[in-house]
Amino acid sequence: MKISTKYHGEIEINEEDVLLFESGIPGFAEEKKFTLLPLPENDWFHILQSVATPQLGFVVTDPFLFFKEYDFVLDQSSVDLLDMPSEKDVKVLTILTIRENLQESTANLKAPIIINLANNKAKQVILNDTTYQTKHVLFVQPEHAGKKG
Repeated sequence: MKISTKYHGEIEINEEDVLLFESGIPGFAEEKKFTLLPLPENDWFHILQSVATPQLGFVVTDPFLFFKEYDFVLDQSSVDLLDMPSEKDVKVLTILTIRENLQESTANLKAPIIINLANNKAKQVILNDTTYQTKHVLFVQPEHAGKKG
């Protein structure tokens, strides 16, 4: 199927690559179908692109690449909605806010995207009992950076 995208122009995708967000994404409840598109020459970042709305594409990444200690428990209703994925079939992504100065870019660790790779069902989960926030700096700066010493 052909779709128009925010960053890749018009492209062809396979129907089996479409992720189904049955409840949409918070703030975009009507958007149910997305696909993951790679960024050229970059293995760390992808675009979570709406299949229906060309201008709706989120830059996402695997949060464990940047936050080794990231950990949370998925609530039972989310597990049920995703059809009880096994641990090996779960992919976790986080939406990024990319800044002009890449060093200031942030990750939303409070609301990870969970994908069941076995059936392509997906959900953005909002973690309530956690210290995670919506803006965690991706690239940690050394304490002495920018200081004259």
